[in-house]
Amino acid sequence: MLVYFLRKLGVIIPTFFGVTLIAFVFIRLLPGDPVLLLAGERGMSEQRHAELMAQFGFDKPVIVQYGVYLKQLFSGDFGTSIITKKPVLEEFATLFPATIELSLCAIILAVLFGLPAGMIAATKRGSIFDHTVMTGALTGYSMPIFWWGLLLIILFSGVLGWTPVSGRISLLYYFEPVTGFMLIDSLLSGQQGAFASALSHLILPAIVLGTIPLAVIARQTRSAMLEVLSEDYVRTARAKGLSPARVIGLHALRNALIPVITVIGLQIGVLFAGAILTETIFSWPGIGKWMVDSIFRRDYSAVQGGLLLIAVIVMFVNLVVDLLYGLINPQIRHTD
Repeated sequence: MLVYFLRKLGVIIPTFFGVTLIAFVFIRLLPGDPVLLLAGERGMSEQRHAELMAQFGFDKPVIVQYGVYLKQLFSGDFGTSIITKKPVLEEFATLFPATIELSLCAIILAVLFGLPAGMIAATKRGSIFDHTVMTGALTGYSMPIFWWGLLLIILFSGVLGWTPVSGRISLLYYFEPVTGFMLIDSLLSGQQGAFASALSHLILPAIVLGTIPLAVIARQTRSAMLEVLSEDYVRTARAKGLSPARVIGLHALRNALIPVITVIGLQIGVLFAGAILTETIFSWPGIGKWMVDSIFRRDYSAVQGGLLLIAVIVMFVNLVVDLLYGLINPQIRHTD
């Protein structure tokens, strides 16, 4: 197991440095001067511009800036926002609970609907339900998030008026955050109607963000179940006269869940990528919207730090999933 872990770790280390390089270069390829953006419409003198360029280190060669950036990272410093003057790590920690709350609700919806849909589609292979599930999964996977989000806003917020358009909670409610998770904080506040407001704001973003993971989980569950249902031990269980529910639940589903769990873990990266668009569409004050705003403002430190922190979280989750997969199936440790 130690050798397996070291092999996985050996892949993560160069990936980490690759991400730092991509994050560093990406923001600098965008047109625009971050120092001039600080001045806004007022403008600034050439002398003041040069002073700020030197203050932020933008006057140095790019390779030197990258070296300074790596040195800061290894000392635990993810930089300071050019716009807000706050440490990037502090801003990330403040906004991250909103993204986590949205992502958790999205993956819960995806699992609750994706697993049963894929399982039933496999047991009813070739039926109308099977074709409907697979068509819906393909549509959900292919639907652009921004278009899907706008459609739901028009229907449920504009036409029906059932859900709010944006934000995390109505402006009628105010309370100091305790956990950063609005559903929990609204309950702790004791204000009547606060939890219902927070939940209504969460429904559409969670559906939009969870659509692609739901489609992937449904397709993977169906595929894994079809493979397991053709195994000898399943046919033997049926021959013994076990009920269909016992055969599927006890023998088939337990073994089919191994690749499904792996796929669920890998959807973490999809959730973070989708959160950027979802949070922007619904004005959800999380990491995704913060990243988009930072890109538009050419906030180098915020974009670099945000991308790297997200990448580290995704890599850590993938490492945990790989290790769990190796524990569940020892053959993986020897073949990978």
